[in-house]
Amino acid sequence: MRAAIITISTSKSAGEGEDTGGSRLAALAERLGAEIAGRDLIPDDRELIEQRFRHWADVERCELVLSTGGTGFAPTDITPEATLAVIEREAPGIGEAMRVASREHTRHWMLSRAVAGIRGSSLIVNFPGNPDSIDQAGEAIAAALPHAVELIAGRQSLH
Repeated sequence: MRAAIITISTSKSAGEGEDTGGSRLAALAERLGAEIAGRDLIPDDRELIEQRFRHWADVERCELVLSTGGTGFAPTDITPEATLAVIEREAPGIGEAMRVASREHTRHWMLSRAVAGIRGSSLIVNFPGNPDSIDQAGEAIAAALPHAVELIAGRQSLH
């Protein structure tokens, strides 16, 4: 399985601070047995986000495209809208599971607008920008992701 990691943060892409979220997502993908095909660090720009999702799914053919950042309520948080513009089918249970996993850690768990969905043979999943939230959400969905990738590819997988 090949995976791409996209960090969406205007401040981080401008050189303000370390991209710890992208590193946490890469570690999650590697724990799932994925080969990291590449990483992007881009600003909160809807056209650019959509372009990078398309690139990793359509050109690089990554089975898993994981993003971090831009899933909240701030005016610049447009990752879910960019994701919805490029996916063909939603996978609402993934976002729901990630929010439920955050519930015991923050009283603002319901403010995450992270979405997931399928584009071609790729699964795209939005994670929160907070590195600790990435770990919590990742733990909640990690077991399901390889199975989801197998199903998307049309391969039989044990349920």
